[in-house]
Order: sequence, then C-alpha cells, then structure tokens
Amino acid sequence: MTVIFSVLWRLGWFFKEHKARYALAVIVLITVNVVEMLPPLLLGIALDHIQQSTLSWSSLAQSIGYMLGLAVVIYSLNYVWMFQLHGGANRLQLKLRSHLFTHLLKMAPPFFEKYRTGDLMARATQDIKSIGETAGPGILTLVDSCLFSITIMVAMGYVIDWNLTLVTILPLPFIALVITIFGKTIHRRFTIAQDAFGRLNDQVLETISGVRVIRAYVRERANQDKFESMTEDVFAKNVAIARVEVLFEPTIRMLIGLSYLIGLGYGTYLVFRQRISLGELIAFNVYLGMLIWPMFAIGELINVMQRGNASLTRVEEIVSYEPEVQDGKSLEQVALPHTIQFDCVSFRYPSSQADNLSSIALRIDRGQTVGIVGRTGSGKTTLLRQLLREYPIDRGGIAVSGIPIERIPLQTWKQWIGYVPQEQLLFTKTVKENVQFGKEHATEQEIFHALELAAFLQDLYTLPDGVDTLVGERGISLSGGQKQRLALARAIISDPEILLLDDALSAVDAKTEAKIIDHLRAERKGRTTLIATHRLSAVEHSDFILVLDQGQVVERGTHEQLMAGRGWYKEQYESQQMQMNLVK
Repeated sequence: MTVIFSVLWRLGWFFKEHKARYALAVIVLITVNVVEMLPPLLLGIALDHIQQSTLSWSSLAQSIGYMLGLAVVIYSLNYVWMFQLHGGANRLQLKLRSHLFTHLLKMAPPFFEKYRTGDLMARATQDIKSIGETAGPGILTLVDSCLFSITIMVAMGYVIDWNLTLVTILPLPFIALVITIFGKTIHRRFTIAQDAFGRLNDQVLETISGVRVIRAYVRERANQDKFESMTEDVFAKNVAIARVEVLFEPTIRMLIGLSYLIGLGYGTYLVFRQRISLGELIAFNVYLGMLIWPMFAIGELINVMQRGNASLTRVEEIVSYEPEVQDGKSLEQVALPHTIQFDCVSFRYPSSQADNLSSIALRIDRGQTVGIVGRTGSGKTTLLRQLLREYPIDRGGIAVSGIPIERIPLQTWKQWIGYVPQEQLLFTKTVKENVQFGKEHATEQEIFHALELAAFLQDLYTLPDGVDTLVGERGISLSGGQKQRLALARAIISDPEILLLDDALSAVDAKTEAKIIDHLRAERKGRTTLIATHRLSAVEHSDFILVLDQGQVVERGTHEQLMAGRGWYKEQYESQQMQMNLVK
C-alpha cells in the first residue's frame, strides 16, 4: 500500500486543485456502493416469500418496481462519477503535457545532449498516460477495492451473519501479500520497458530524418534489422511485465473460490441449524460474488499505481531539471546593446577535454559588422553560442552596454537576437508561414521584402504555389541553398538588433552570396551583425575580422590590414580567389 500513498501524495497538488470534482466523484461512488447492496437483499426476501408460499402478485410487482427503480438510480449515479473521474484523468494529462512542453522550451543544448528526443517523446506520451490513469481508473479502483469491499462485508455481516462473514473472508488477506510481491516486480520491469520504448522512439526518429542518407549508402536492410531487434527487445520487456500481471487473476480467483467453498459449506450448515434462511444464504452468495470485482480491483490498483509511480518518477526527472542558463537575481533593464564586450572569455563544452575558447577579448560597437573566420573546428560557432546564451560562461565575462550579460533578462536579450545556424530547421508549413515565424503578424509586403534581401524572390517562380508552397518536413522539398536563404529571410524580417550568421551561406554560390551581403550591408546600417564563415569574400567588407585557431584569436583587423600581413587569412583569401578565377 506504500506505493499507493506515495503516488497520491506526489499528485496531491492536482487533487487539491480539483478537490470539488474528486469529492463529488468519491461521494457518488460510495453512494452507488451502498445502493448496490439493496438488490441482493430484495432478492433474498423474495426467495424467502417463495419458499414460505407467501409471495403475492402485488408483492412481486412491488419487488420488480423497486429493482427497476434502483437500476435507474445506479445508472445515473455511475454516469456522474465516471464523468468526474475520467474528466479529472484527462485534465491531469493536459496539465502535465503542457507543463512538460513549456519546460522543454526552456532547456539549453546540454539538456538535449543528455536526453534524446525519442525518450522525451515516450515520457510525454506513454508515461503521462500512465500517470493520468492514476487520477481516473486509479481512484476508481482505490474506492472500489477498499470502500466497496468494506461496504459489502458490513452488509454480509449485519444483514446475514457475522460468523459466516468472518469465516468466509479468511483467505482474503493472502491476496494483499501476493499483490505486494507482484507489485514490486511490475514497477521494476515497467521502468525497464519504458526505457526500451524510448530507445525505440529514438531509432524511428533517426531513421525517418536520415532516410535519404540510409538509402544513399544502401543501409535499408541493416536499419530494418536493427529496428526489428529493438522491437523484439521492447516486446520481450513488455512480455516480462505481462507474465507477472497475468498471475493476478488466477491467484485472486483461487482465493475467492476458496472463500466460496467455505461460505457455501458453512452457510449450508447454518441453514440446517436454522440460524439463517435459504434466501439469506443466496443473498450472502450474491454479496460474495460482488466481492470478486473489488478483489480484482486490488490487483488492478497495484498495477495502475506501480505504473503511475514509475512514470511519475520519469516525468519528474525531466521537469525538475534546472536550465543551465537562467535569469540572475538582480536584473537590470538595458535599452539597447550599444556595446558588447568580451573580457577574456574562456569556454569548454561539458564533453570536451580542452578549452574550446581561450581568453577571447573583443569589443563590438552597435552598428558594426564583424567577420569571424578560421579553420574547421577553430571555435567560430562556439563564439557565437556565447551570445546565444546556450551555455553558462566558464571564465571571464560578457558585458552589454557596460552591464554583465547575466543581469540582462533572458527574454529581453533573446528578442534582440536573430540567428541563422549552420543547419537550418524549416517547419512543415508554407514558405510564407516559415518567414512569418520570425515576425508573427508580418504583412505581405514585409515578407516579400525579406525574401528579396535573402535573394529568394527568383526561386518563387520555380515553386508550384509561390509563397504558399509547402516546404515539407524540415524543408525537404527545397535545395540546401534555398533552405539557407529562407532561414535568412526568417531572421531578417524580425529586424534584430544583433544578427548572427553561422556559416549561413555555405550552400549558396559566390555571386548570390555577394548579392545577399550587399543587401544586408545596406539594410542593417545601425544594427550589429556577426558573420562566421569559411568563404572570406563574405566578410571582406566587415568593420573588422577575427581569425580563430584552436579557440584563440590569432589575427584581427580589417581586410586590408590582414592582407598586409603574412598570416592564415591572406593565404586562405588568395587561395580562394585563385579557385574562383579557375572556375570562371
């Protein structure tokens, strides 16, 4: 019974919030339990009249009328408590899913590195469904297995005979012992099965999102075999649960059958001794039959509560996870990011063995365009992520308009940021709706202007429905360059104070890239722009350029200043210009 009280205690906040609903449901359910004691009693009285040859047509009609009336009352009351209990279960699932989803939106990359998408989906669906069952079927079985059993036993003892009742229920305590043993096993095996289901979800999501790569490398058979293996694993773990669950019914039936045997034998003895009548013995056996459901309900109750307890633990593990980056205690309002100052910022990813950024010192004034270049893995993306506030700063600090960035409200800071990552994520919506994601109520004119700045207008003529064309899941119907430019239009339309472009034009040809850069320079005067790229022509006109190597700034200056030196920038720029000339 410990697990029952544990689950109910942990969900106490919900039951308090909906105490009127559950109070009404429990009161009506108890009333139904009491009313259901009357039909067997009426049946026993009618049988005694038949045995004594005192039954008349009027008394028979009266008994039938009472039975029909009770049936209507029981039906109506059952409707009330079922509506209240199952409505509560659905409302609990609604609250938990909303709370979980809101919490997930606050999470930073370290969280999603720890918990995979498929596992999170399993917790948001299967686990929350199991928790919801504790607030519906769980409460039903709790009341029926406890209060209804007590009501029946009181009716059996008070109306029929207490000695017969006590002797008959002797086998029943063994049910509690067996259920306790089974319940612990179910809890352990259910947790293992849910973990396996989460891994299966991960495999399905990974396969669907990477289906083109799988086909390109002819790995369909290998992925199918892996999926079948994981499916068999989930099946085996659920069968392990079922092996325990199926023991409930035969065990309970055996013990109830023993109760029937004792009741019938001792009851017959009492009839012969004329301590109870034949009608009372029949009524007693009807009551005993009514005990079957409560006894089964005890097994179902433990099953539901164990599942709910395991699932609640898994969901609470997620919602109790604190975001790595949160608002500080003493916040300050900053009108605009006039300056961004990096003061010896060093950073290391949780999974990294060395610093990914080391002693970055940098000042950016509002309206400047900053280029960030370097070899692959030099730290360009990591530097931009410090401004996205995805990770807490390890060492050093970032100040915005002289205020530490930790003291600026996250909501305010993120409203200033526009970000186009290396891997663009487009939604399964139209071109227009994807652009409007950057500005919800953007006008048609604003949408077309953003598409023009991103050099996407000419592509509209190749799409079947223009801006109303569905781009498919993750933009699958668009080319790599089209996806990049559409993602850029989505960022541009919000007119952010700070625009971060993380190799956002890598799939665009040099001529189109130059056109887009010219558009951005003209459009974003007075706004700050940071461009991380491998193609140096994209940052040629920047106010200054940083060259990174192994997380450190090894060169800095304007294009002219860097070309006057003999570093990596000059060498790489000349190499790229030579390649472009060869292509021409």
